[in-house]
Amino acid sequence: MTFTRRAFTLGLGAGAAGLVAGCGNGIGSPGGATIDARVDSTLSQMYSQFPGTVDLAEKSAGMLVMPLVTEAGLGLGGAYGRGALRVGGATVDYYSMVRGSGGLQIGAQQYAHVLFFMTNDALMNFRRSPGWAAGANVEYATPEEGQTLAAETTTSLSPVIAVIFGQSGLRVGATLEGTKYTRIIP
Repeated sequence: MTFTRRAFTLGLGAGAAGLVAGCGNGIGSPGGATIDARVDSTLSQMYSQFPGTVDLAEKSAGMLVMPLVTEAGLGLGGAYGRGALRVGGATVDYYSMVRGSGGLQIGAQQYAHVLFFMTNDALMNFRRSPGWAAGANVEYATPEEGQTLAAETTTSLSPVIAVIFGQSGLRVGATLEGTKYTRIIP
């Protein structure tokens, strides 16, 4: 039997998908109540670690909170998570996020992230899209613990601000570029 490059690539992809699925990221969890509880816990953690995000949340038109994103890669990689879109403090929709990647990579990590939609237009574009992809229009704010994050300095830069925090694992870096968000029914 010949071991082809395609078989090798498919094997790596299946392995990465297995790693992501096995990391307790909410796949198969029972409904919106579980997601909402995780979102509440994530927001409490973010607000206590990064007090400046409270002001950012108050000035935003809405927030997409992804409490647990699991990312794994071995040649090919992937990431998956589920969360909720909150407008005015209430959940209005649930979303999943997925990302695939290829290249020299190995490892796995988990993290949380929150997208702050700083304008109503940005929020409406996100909600109307059948599958919104994060890209160049997202400003990343990755404060160190205890560092302040002021809405005045970041809102003029981008209509969408991403805060990534709570990273753990054996993989370096976290970015949301190329991530696709899709509305789900939990």
